[in-house]
Order: sequence, then structure tokens, then C-alpha cells
Amino acid sequence: MVKRKKGLSSQKCAKLILECIHKSSYQPITAEELFTEIHLSPSSSSTFQLAIHDLLKSNQICLRKKKLHPIKQGQEQILIGTLRLHPKGFGFVIPDERAKWPQDIFIPKNYTESAIDADLVEVAVNTHSSSEKGPEGKILSILKRAHTQLAGTIYAVHSARELAAHVPLLGNNKPTVIRSSPSISCKIGDRVILRVDEWGSKEKPTICTVSQIIGNIIDPSCDVKATALEFNLRSDFPENVLTEAKGFGNKVRAPDLKNRRDLTGLTCFTIDPDTAKDFDDALSLTKDEKGHFHLGVHIADVAHYVKPNSLLDQEAFLRANSTYFPGTCIPMLPEELSNQLCSLKAQVNRLTVSVLIKMDQDGKILHFEIVRSYIKSAKRFSYFEAKEVLDGKKKNVHAPTLQLMVELCLLLKKQRRERGSIDFSLPEISLVIDENGLPLGVKKIEYDITHQLVEEFMLKANELVALELTNRGKQLIYRVHEEPNPENIREFFELARTFGLNVSSNSTFKDIPELFQQAQESPFLSQLSIAFIRSMKLAQYSTENMGHFGLCLEHYCHFTSPIRRYSDLIIQRLLFNEEPKELDLKEIATHCSEQERISFRAENSVVTLKKLRLLEKEFLKDPLRYHAAIVTKIKPFGLYFELTELMLEGFLHISELEDDYFIFDERSSILKGRFTGHVHRLGEKVSVQIVRIDLIFLESRWMLKQDQNSKKKRKRNR
Repeated sequence: MVKRKKGLSSQKCAKLILECIHKSSYQPITAEELFTEIHLSPSSSSTFQLAIHDLLKSNQICLRKKKLHPIKQGQEQILIGTLRLHPKGFGFVIPDERAKWPQDIFIPKNYTESAIDADLVEVAVNTHSSSEKGPEGKILSILKRAHTQLAGTIYAVHSARELAAHVPLLGNNKPTVIRSSPSISCKIGDRVILRVDEWGSKEKPTICTVSQIIGNIIDPSCDVKATALEFNLRSDFPENVLTEAKGFGNKVRAPDLKNRRDLTGLTCFTIDPDTAKDFDDALSLTKDEKGHFHLGVHIADVAHYVKPNSLLDQEAFLRANSTYFPGTCIPMLPEELSNQLCSLKAQVNRLTVSVLIKMDQDGKILHFEIVRSYIKSAKRFSYFEAKEVLDGKKKNVHAPTLQLMVELCLLLKKQRRERGSIDFSLPEISLVIDENGLPLGVKKIEYDITHQLVEEFMLKANELVALELTNRGKQLIYRVHEEPNPENIREFFELARTFGLNVSSNSTFKDIPELFQQAQESPFLSQLSIAFIRSMKLAQYSTENMGHFGLCLEHYCHFTSPIRRYSDLIIQRLLFNEEPKELDLKEIATHCSEQERISFRAENSVVTLKKLRLLEKEFLKDPLRYHAAIVTKIKPFGLYFELTELMLEGFLHISELEDDYFIFDERSSILKGRFTGHVHRLGEKVSVQIVRIDLIFLESRWMLKQDQNSKKKRKRNR
């Protein structure tokens, strides 16, 4: 009979536990089984539980699927955090305790288990192993599910009761069983809301039931609604929030003007896109007899109306930002404020927070102040109209001010270049959408001087506000941007070499502005810019000031868009000491970063779908049409390209290239035909033809226009 151990201290108990689980013969068992295994008396139960708790907390053991596992010191660390899953299957875990582990943890696709985006997970980090994406880990368990319902699109009906649906959040590699509700009849293409009945695993499928049909994929009018539900965006405002917003009326009241600086004597105007309705910034600029610039950046005083812990504030926090889709928007604030009372419309008084900056002839700051004010905007310019005035195509009384703004803008841009900031003036496209959500075409938007001057003035205001709050000793939410991983930068330099640019073997971050200067006349400037953007880490919000790599600034925050960003509203309150005592800035920063990411994914999803709808329409009209494209990535298995007209990415597998056997040259980043000698390289202009458009999976299949000479050459060499 085994003598049971009793009267042990917690330390001795812990020693017994470690001795047992570090034996070579040990197989993971539950805590209850371990208690029996080490022959403790029933009276030692509480001591045992305390020892287990201490060992877990100190990362000497870990719990996986209710079984205790040993941790070899210096190899693994167990953390808790939130999973951010990439559509390609891999993900990152953001640790809850940044002090314990400051970096995001890369989770390879094979180690995500059954977790999906936004789940709270327990992760084991390999402290001795790291990839180019950072420290690696694997998910041990799912502590809390972020979703109770999912959104998807039916792509197959197996029977009256069993369906197949594409559920983006689950990914393509996680088994799913979709059941039709007895009261709901589904067909292929239906966009549905699914109730999760039972979460699955790698071996066991997730079981869902259709609870609602939103519409069908053939109907573009439900694109935004379906996407909002898919990403859990709050599209409709609660009635009590709307009531609160309407309570302010539709014009600024006389008492609201008290204790504010009257700046209605300044000539201010707004410059925004054609479709904008929420004007949260206005500009003024003069030049005195000494040649000094007097710049005013006037921002809508949203904090005057949206008070801490009010219904409006609670709703704005949950949304964190406005989400912009082609032709429409899900605003952070009700339209009564966003498009009316807070919007800096022309010829009406509006409450503002003004950053008043005095600069010398070289654009160096002599003095600045931040004041509560009110203005009366003289004019609402669109970017297009402002450019026409600057080009002399249209006469306007504000033409001299616009010219002066260009002068100051160029000085500020020069300052930015000199400190190492890189200026990306890449064109964009805007989708033209009809009232039913149907895309009609695209408009190319050049990032001209009118966009640049607005950007430069906003950047300067944001920088000065961050500096002011930092100098006051205030804790604030910074907009931070960390340095890229060295491996990503090395890959970027290698890419630049393949473009024929002069890159030395010891190039560093500091050489990047010069590299882009070198590339100005290169046909690869756009591809180089996109590649560099992809190599960088995402900017985010943080209470820790890590600086802004992209802008080369030590102090930076978001202040200039409080109508559409909650972080900016918080900054306004901090400026005038209106923040509540219980304010948790870390929580707000994390939440704003997360919601920004979700909005970006939702926006991109709708934009991609609308572009595919346009292509489908073109395909039905002319199935044989070729589209101009440019090669953006070369891989051993094929090449990626971007459609010139739509700025949409496509892919060609090597089997879909010319009739040849293609070999990948990693050093030169090319695909070379063994028989024809034909080479596909980065930046190459190609013509591609649509084979198939899949609106459900947001996919397209393409065929390369065949070169007749290559075909003949291939046949001769057979």
C-alpha cells in the first residue's frame, strides 16, 4: 500500500508536481489524475490547487485541453491574447499583457486550431524560434468566442436540409455543416446569417443553422448590408441615440459662442472629395509683411456636443470610426451631427478647435497655439474645382489664397523629405455607383497638389497637437508606426535591384528616400511604392509613444477628423481637460486600432465585389475582350498582376501561361520558359482575358494573351 503524503507546503507540493511531469515516461494527464499520481492525501487538496495555480502563472507548466504539460524553461511561454486571422489562414495573436510580451505573435496556418478572427485564445510562444513575421506560436485553446453568428453565401444545396456556404470568417480549410431552417428555403447565391449551434475543430465540423436571408449575390443593393452583418458593423443607430443628436437642433446657438475666439473674420474654406458631406476641417492662410505664413487648421468641435459617457459617446466608441463604402457610408455619428451641425458648411457659423501656426519663409514654426473658436467657412471646394482654379481654368476670389497654400505645401513637403519621410503620391480609383448599388464605372483620382496641400496641413496640425499634449505631461493616444522588420526591408531592397535600381549591399532605412528619388523616372515607381507599403507594419493607436516611422516624426496623433474617428474626439477632450477620471486610454487605443482594421477589411470586401461586378458586366458584353495589366509579383507557381483600369489584383498559374515549361529564378525574380526562352518579370505589361468571375468567393480566373511568335517557337523546339 502506497503511503499518501500529507502536511506538505505549497513549495514542496510544486516540486513533486514538476518532478512527476518532467519524467521521460510522463504522458499529459488532468490535474485530478496528477493528484492521484503523486499520492497526495485528501487533506492536501487545497495546497495542490495552490501549487498548480502558481506553476501555471509562472509558466512552468501549461494546460492544454484540460491536461497538464511541462514547459522547458526558455523554450515556451504561455500567453493570452486576441487572434487576428488573415484571409489566407495564418494569423497574429495580440497579447493582453504587453508588459509580459510586447510583440504580436505569428500563428502559422497549421497552428490556428479551430479559432477564428477576434477569438480570445491561449497561445504557446516558442521563445527560441522566430520567422520573418516575428515570434511564432501555436494556439492551445480558445477561451472565448468572439462571434455567436456568422455570415456567408450559399454555393451549393446538397438536400432540403443540408447546404454548403462560403463563410469568410471560417476560411476554406475549416469543415462546416450548414443546415437550412424548416421555415427558410435557401437557393444558391443567397447571402445568409448563420447561427452557430456547435463550434467544430480540425476533425469535427462547425454546425450552423440559417437564421436569416439578407438577399442574393446577384442583387448589388444588399452588398453593404450583407458586409455590415458579416463584419458585425453597427449600421443603424438606436432610437435614443438619434433623439440625443436631434436635441441639439440644426444650427449653432448664441450661448455656444461664449468663451470662444471669434475667427469669422478669417477667410476659411474646405477642400474635400466631390461626394463628401462631413466636412471636419477648414483652412485659412495669410502672409504678413515680413513674409511669415499664418496658417489656420480649423477642426469641427465634436467634443462640445458629444460629452463623455453620453449615449452618443457610447455609440461612437463602439463604432470607433466611420466606414466608407462606394456610394455610401456607415457613420460614427448620426447624420444630424456628422453631416449637419458639426460639418463645416459654407456661410454658417460652426464651432471649431483651431490650430493657429506662425511660420517663417522656410516653413519653420515660430509660434503656435490651440484654441476653441468659431468660424464661418466662405467656400466649399471640391479637389477638382480647387485644381481648376489653380490651373487658371476657373476664376475664383480665393485663387491667391490657394496659390499661397501651394507655396507653403511645397515648403512642408521639402521638410518632410529632408527628415527622411517618403511621399507616396499614388493615383486611386473611385467607383461610380447608382442608387441601387450597381457599379457603373470608375473614375481615376490623381493625387494632385490640392490633395497634397490638405494632407501637409493636417499632418502639421496632428504633429503639433501631439507635441503640445506631450509637453503638458498628458497621457494621450498616439498614432504610431513601428520600423519594418529587417527581413522585409532586405526583400524590398532585393526587389528594387530586380527593377535595375542602384542598391548597395549595406543599404539601410536611411537610404530609402534616395532610392525613391532614383525611381522617380522609372516605370516601376508604382510597383516599388506598393511593395514598400506592404513591407511596412500597420500604423496603430497606442498610449506608448513609439514614434511614426513613415512620417519620421517623434510625436504624432490623430486630431483632425473627430467626426469620423473616435481617437480624434478623445484628443479634443484631452486638449481642454474634459476627459473623465475613469478614462482608460489603453482600452480605447486597442479598440480603435481593432475597429479600424475591421472597417478596412469590410471596405475592401465591398470594393472588390463591386469591381468584380463591373468585370462580369464587361465579360457578358464582350467575352473576348483583353484587359491591360502589369505584373506585380512573381512566384514559383505563377504571377500576380494588377488590372491597370480597375487596380484589381489577379493571378495567373504557370499552367495558364504560354505553352511552355516555366522555371522560377528566385535571384532575379523571373519566370523563364525552358523552350521559348520567354521571360516574365516584375513590371511587365501584359494583356489578360477573363475566364470566370466568382462573386461568391470574390475570385476571378484569367488567361494570358498568347504571343503567336512564342507559340511557333515552342512547336519548333518540341
